[in-house]
Amino acid sequence: MMIEDFKRRFWVSLVLTVPIVLLSPMIQGWLGFEWQFPGSRYVLFALSAFVFGYGGWPFLKGTVEETGRRNPGMMTLIGMAISVAFFYSAATTFGLPGKSFYWELATLIDIMLLGHWIEMKSVLGASRALELLVSMMPSEAHKIEGEQVVDVPVAELQPGDVVLVRPGERIPVDGEVVEGSSYVDESMLTGESKPVKKEAGDKVTGGAVNGNGTLRVRAERLGKDSYLNKVITMVQEAQQAKSKMQGLADRAARWLTFIAIGAGLLTLAVWLWLGYDFVFALERMVTVMVISCPHALGLAVPLVVAISTAVSAQQGLLIRNRTAFEESRKITAMVFDKTGTLTRGSFGVTRYRSVQDGLADDELLRLAASLEQGSEHPIAVGIVQRHQQHGQALYEVQDIQAITGKGIRGRVDGREVMVVSPGWLRENDMEAPADAWTSEAETVVFVIVDGQLAGYIALADEIRPESPKAIEAFRQMGIKVYMATGDNEKVARAVAEQLGLDGYYAEVLPHQKVEIVRELQQRGAFVAMTGDGVNDAPALAQADIGIAVGSGTDVAAETADIILVNSNPMDILHLIQFGRATYAKMVQNLVWATGYNAFAIPLAAGVAYKWGFVLSPALGAVLMSLSTVIVALNAQLLRRSMTRTRA
Repeated sequence: MMIEDFKRRFWVSLVLTVPIVLLSPMIQGWLGFEWQFPGSRYVLFALSAFVFGYGGWPFLKGTVEETGRRNPGMMTLIGMAISVAFFYSAATTFGLPGKSFYWELATLIDIMLLGHWIEMKSVLGASRALELLVSMMPSEAHKIEGEQVVDVPVAELQPGDVVLVRPGERIPVDGEVVEGSSYVDESMLTGESKPVKKEAGDKVTGGAVNGNGTLRVRAERLGKDSYLNKVITMVQEAQQAKSKMQGLADRAARWLTFIAIGAGLLTLAVWLWLGYDFVFALERMVTVMVISCPHALGLAVPLVVAISTAVSAQQGLLIRNRTAFEESRKITAMVFDKTGTLTRGSFGVTRYRSVQDGLADDELLRLAASLEQGSEHPIAVGIVQRHQQHGQALYEVQDIQAITGKGIRGRVDGREVMVVSPGWLRENDMEAPADAWTSEAETVVFVIVDGQLAGYIALADEIRPESPKAIEAFRQMGIKVYMATGDNEKVARAVAEQLGLDGYYAEVLPHQKVEIVRELQQRGAFVAMTGDGVNDAPALAQADIGIAVGSGTDVAAETADIILVNSNPMDILHLIQFGRATYAKMVQNLVWATGYNAFAIPLAAGVAYKWGFVLSPALGAVLMSLSTVIVALNAQLLRRSMTRTRA
């Protein structure tokens, strides 16, 4: 492990630095003693050569790699500085007039190793949230084989296998509860702190913690297809991808490297031209190169990103596009798909009636439920759940076809059945029954049997209790909130008025949402679109930031920039707050890293020499390392800020 390698090299080099310092004539002069013996200068050379080769190896290797890529950077500067110091000192040992740099070389290497060690520990801390996600998946599962329970590696499970999950254990697979009842803690997966009750028929996610009950779970998604693995992959990709801010930091670091090399050579030339001896001029050059290392600048953005993406994943925000996440601070207009985000998305049937002679109301419901039984749309689920209360079997269905944005059709019990929206009814010149709408908060769908209007089913979708609070927070941020829904005008208006939205669009098809987003953009708005990631894919792609609402474990919204594991509008508020906090930390780190160099390089070059202030290479290394540590610690503060915001 690289962090252990730097740690080991630091301690070995530090131990050898002690005799190097004691044998250095300059240190002996400062301390007022003389400790020389035959061959002491060669012992000093040998110890320094070992520290240069062993302790300086990571920097020398990095120099070769960076120059090989024609992309000189931090390692190149350090490698050049210690190489100049060592080879010049070696030349003085074997006859060249001048003073050696051995103790400066050794302490410089010690400090650089220590700085890298501390930095790596900070980076490791930033990725702990991701490691925690990885560790959440158990390595073994209790597989049920007949009457026996056998412990097997999770990797050997197959879809369809049933596993036993005892109280307090982590669920090993994504699947469906087939027996038992328990409350499951999904907080580390979705950010939802309240345990969720799970019983037969409910879906569970691998990595969640079972409560006090015992569950039997049928495995459905395993390995790379599991929710947790998809989350881990997304976080890793987001951390590795480069955003605009990191691109800016990388370019700045590259230019700073060229500036440092040029400034170092210029410093050497100026001091020699002013008549100072070569040792003094060389010391100024080495100090400039060391102190101007773009280490803090190179760390400023990646460390913030590593923290923000991992912590966001723990809070139920999956970032696929880092640039979009950072730019969420620019949002001025938010377009919501109503169902499942502003509302609970769990429709309950409030009324249903047949208008066709010879067709009973319950038979109308049975036909509609049979047609909708394979759909996961909230309206379909509501219809099927209401029919299940009657205890009747559903009909078999053939030739099912979706009517994009308007409904579904198929052959049910020998009849051509359709469940359609009010918009379809108007397009086909059919008139809705007069009593179809009694409440503006209801959503009404119509059942067509063999081409004739057979009746209607009314459902209600309750507004989420978090929605008013979220909308008010958006308004305080100066963000206008709109709703685009396939529901009828009355339902859309009722929801919009209740929430105090800035506008709404009713009875819109998926492709029309693209036009809504484009229209807002043409007005100068920076638009975020929130949808289900399937029907809303075109609008999500058109929006400046596309936010897909997952269904608990659905993270496959390819067109979205950001995915919400929960359908909670407060999570979008947290997304914007997280994005602002992340951007602020990046700016703070970049300002510190560049400001530090603007102040430190002139001091290293010796502009304050006439006032008696001179930076040694070792002190320059201390300041450079301190700058890196400050950037790392400031990035770590983001974790606390994001956690506090969520709370």
